[in-house]
Amino acid sequence: MPNQSTFTAVVHERAAQLADRVAHVELRDRGLPRELTYGEMDRQARRIASVLQDRGATGAPVLLLYASSAEFLTAYAACLYAGAVAVPSPLPGGERARRTDRVTAVLRDTGAHLVLTEREHAPAVSRWLAETLVDGVSCLATDLPGLGDADAWVPVRTRPDDLAFLQYTSGSVSDPRGVMISHRNLMHNQMLLQQVLRTTSDDRFGGWLPHFHDMGFIAHLLHPLWLGSTSVQMQPASFVKRPVRWLRAIEEYGVTVGGGPNFCYDLCVDRVRDEDIAGLDLSHWRLALNGAEPVRQTTMAAFAERFAPAGLRPETMYPCYGLAETTLLVAAGTPGALHHGMRADAAALEEGRLEPAAPAKPGRTLVSCGAAAGYDLRIVDPEAGSELPAGAVGEIWLRGDSVASGYWRRPAETEHTFRAALDGETGYLRTGDLGTVDDGKLYVTGRVKELIILNGRNVYPQDIEWAVRGISPALGSGVGAAFSVDAGGTEQLVVVQEVRPADSDAENRRALARRIVETVGAEFGIPVANVLLVRAGVIGRTTSGKIQRTLMRRMFLRGELRADHELLDPAVKAMVRARDLALGEDLLTPEPAGGGGRW
Repeated sequence: MPNQSTFTAVVHERAAQLADRVAHVELRDRGLPRELTYGEMDRQARRIASVLQDRGATGAPVLLLYASSAEFLTAYAACLYAGAVAVPSPLPGGERARRTDRVTAVLRDTGAHLVLTEREHAPAVSRWLAETLVDGVSCLATDLPGLGDADAWVPVRTRPDDLAFLQYTSGSVSDPRGVMISHRNLMHNQMLLQQVLRTTSDDRFGGWLPHFHDMGFIAHLLHPLWLGSTSVQMQPASFVKRPVRWLRAIEEYGVTVGGGPNFCYDLCVDRVRDEDIAGLDLSHWRLALNGAEPVRQTTMAAFAERFAPAGLRPETMYPCYGLAETTLLVAAGTPGALHHGMRADAAALEEGRLEPAAPAKPGRTLVSCGAAAGYDLRIVDPEAGSELPAGAVGEIWLRGDSVASGYWRRPAETEHTFRAALDGETGYLRTGDLGTVDDGKLYVTGRVKELIILNGRNVYPQDIEWAVRGISPALGSGVGAAFSVDAGGTEQLVVVQEVRPADSDAENRRALARRIVETVGAEFGIPVANVLLVRAGVIGRTTSGKIQRTLMRRMFLRGELRADHELLDPAVKAMVRARDLALGEDLLTPEPAGGGGRW
């Protein structure tokens, strides 16, 4: 364990002690992997840092826009060396205009005047900067030959409370929030990761999550540096196209720790062929981290069974819980032990209690995220702000050295989220997540916020609703509500949208539903199998005009929300139209014009 007080000092120490050791391996779709040693990372970082210092970047935010994980790591180290505040972000452009909008919003929110990237993407980044109409922002390709002078770099005194980076939450593109992670936060969370995961310098980390994702950045890239070990990284698109590539990399490089959101394990189960499994050896994989979205018991069981012939042990499956506001890790299980699950009484959960379900009663299987180490954790009534008794479900509040100091340039939101008071004591973080503690183990049951989490991505409903309204004047004149539901162990998106009467004929409704599916799928990369087109006035709103998404979701699940045209996934339909299906759909309600959800 490092004895340093800042992550900058840790990187310096690793470079001095482990100059020839490989710090990072970047896997490429074509060509040989790129290996980055600790010594090379240090030399390149000092070279880039000299330029940052010349440009007055010390203490200022700097956007890091990279496709190459090796170049990103070097640029991040350079920001540490120069005392600049790194802001990991996705590259703008591509097929998703919304990604570009989000990066533009991040740029504006930070007030950054410098963007770092690589030669390959510098022209596109420069064009994007010209289109943002933000004055005084320049683009620097850090892999240009001859750029900077390592010997000209001047060491900067870094203190524990200085910012190590800004971690932008993947929320609304119109309202991005940068979590201010200090060196104290980062060092404390790295210590927690080491203690909880029982990692050593002998561990190897292998992943595919992008560097701007907190689990990808902190657990898969920075934690290996903290330990003095090695990380192996592949492009997210490579994993999604062929998940077996990740598993082969785990075997080839002897990866012991690596993971991602729950959906990545489903993807492997569905897309990796039997003949590929026969040639795999996953016996040395020690911890398959599962976090960043709700953890499913069925997914972990299916993955463990599917890859058991490759030597995967059931206890490798490792659920955990964390969030950007706590740097990363909050809770996780015991390495080498089987994770714990509970079949909870569904009705009791709806009433805010965690109780085991009787064999004949409806239940919902919850997965324990283990104990919260290094935190003062409380379960709180989010409305009353009072602590709840044992067994009650409430909002998870946290206090500890890993909890960030707040949101960048957002004092009001910082005060509300990071300065909550309980029993006369302040400084608690409102996580926005619902959960409870049973026998010392944390169970996360849902979300106070109306955040939608699909495939490991946080999507705000207002973004989807705004995109749907922009499809056609027929939709723009009304309001909509987007939310997610759990059907058959899978989280699914539901879009309910008002349609003006003039466009309510069957053919128009059918065409509008198709366009909603296509637009949301293209802009957000999210499959939409549930669309309800309703008449004006159906969507509930408060007196101030806010959409009552929770009410609409409750009505939908009760089967009370009827549409002029609906498109429902079979599993969702069986859940919300159970009475119709049992008694005969045609006897209860006439089929919506246009064939309902059957086209």
